[in-house]
Amino acid sequence: MKQNIVAGRLSTGIDILDRQLDGGIPPGSIVLLAADPESQSELFLYELTDICSTLYLTTIRSDQAIRDAIDRATGPVGDPTLRDVGGNAPLDTANRFIRNLPEGANLIIDAADVLEETDPARYRQFRNELQTHMVNTGGLAVLHGMKGDTEPKNRGFTKHMADVVFNLRTRVDGSEIENRLAVPKFRGGRPPEETIKLRLGERITVDTSRDIA
Repeated sequence: MKQNIVAGRLSTGIDILDRQLDGGIPPGSIVLLAADPESQSELFLYELTDICSTLYLTTIRSDQAIRDAIDRATGPVGDPTLRDVGGNAPLDTANRFIRNLPEGANLIIDAADVLEETDPARYRQFRNELQTHMVNTGGLAVLHGMKGDTEPKNRGFTKHMADVVFNLRTRVDGSEIENRLAVPKFRGGRPPEETIKLRLGERITVDTSRDIA
């Protein structure tokens, strides 16, 4: 694994997305990946592990379940360090691992919802410390957030603090499944003006099929 650096940017692991973002994402950024629960948005996370050393914190599924899913994946994946932080005091547990994140490593939190349901003041402190740490180490932090009828109580704060927001929309119409990725927020430059139609299969690729009418 190696981190692709183009013009001082870090690769997302997805070629089409990197091109849309002028080479990738600035080092030290925090990314919110907001996705429908029924989508295969975890493929974004798995492909990101193939770029460089990655700490993968899971809050809902067990670390063994994540390991099994990565081992079964047929697309490009890495060998992340997996830790389950979904038990008691998830913010404190996550903080202990994040403090030891080495220079240039990426961080994945899957899913951020559990952390976002904690006390607002403590969550705000956690997010500020996370941002400082990522700037100092120069990696990427990706927070995987589920969309739903109601949002976790601190999701608005996550959106505000995030440097980049990826919004994955999954739509099912009869026999057609359509996945579209929007980037409504991108502090590293101009966000793409149009959504990207993706196919989530063995790996993430551009979907060239016709649009759903």
